[in-house]
Amino acid sequence: MAAIELGLVGRGIARSQAPRLHEVAASICGLDLSYCLFDLGEDETVSFEHEIEELAARGLRGVNVTHPFKERAAAMVDIPDAGTRSIGAVNTIRFSDFTGHNTDYSGFMKAFRNRFGAASPGSVLMLGAGGVGRAVAFGLATLDPDVCLRIVDIDTEKAEGLASELRAVNLDCTAHPRSELDGLAGVDGLINCTPLGMYQYPGNAFPDSLFHGQRWAFDAVYTPVHTPFLNQARANGLEVLTGYELYFYQGVDAFEIFTGTAVDPEVLRERLTRA
Repeated sequence: MAAIELGLVGRGIARSQAPRLHEVAASICGLDLSYCLFDLGEDETVSFEHEIEELAARGLRGVNVTHPFKERAAAMVDIPDAGTRSIGAVNTIRFSDFTGHNTDYSGFMKAFRNRFGAASPGSVLMLGAGGVGRAVAFGLATLDPDVCLRIVDIDTEKAEGLASELRAVNLDCTAHPRSELDGLAGVDGLINCTPLGMYQYPGNAFPDSLFHGQRWAFDAVYTPVHTPFLNQARANGLEVLTGYELYFYQGVDAFEIFTGTAVDPEVLRERLTRA
């Protein structure tokens, strides 16, 4: 069997754990697989679209896509799943049929259920309306159509666009400028889908004044796992869902899309923890 070559395309991905996840999953399944990082850096003249075409021509089986290219990736591929088409962002491209998939969407839902069981997300304040924010927002709507979602993004038009799409599927959703943040504190859950907290984007999108009796918090950032936001949430008594859990479950789903082989999540988790 020919070796399977995969990769991750994005910016600031030097510390990504994706290669380890996919290579360990492959070893469990008896597959010959390599996974490389393709960091496009901060040079805005570098073409994401050209990079994808080059990697496909090189014979890779497929790539994962991360910040800030998930929405651009969706415009390049066929998207067989109607729900993913609604999201308008993909993080997994399979080159054999040039299809796009969103395992952030499926991975978030699995991570939420694994951590919180059948509990409803309730009312939620989410910061960030980019690619991962779109996936998480549609995941919340699927988890519970009665979710009440408030979205804040520095690009208010982007936030309003996402809120409008979610209202079209009957979700109670509104967009707000950051100046209204303190007035949105009366929610059950807080979600960070901005890059703030990543090792190359240090900081915390949530001010101390925002914490007023919420139940849970989720940070899409997983490098580091213990972000300033989640440390702050724990200190205020919230149950937390780490970005590692999203990374883990989206990786499990992407691995199956790429290889056609399902890996046992618990065996994979144990092997990754041991490593």
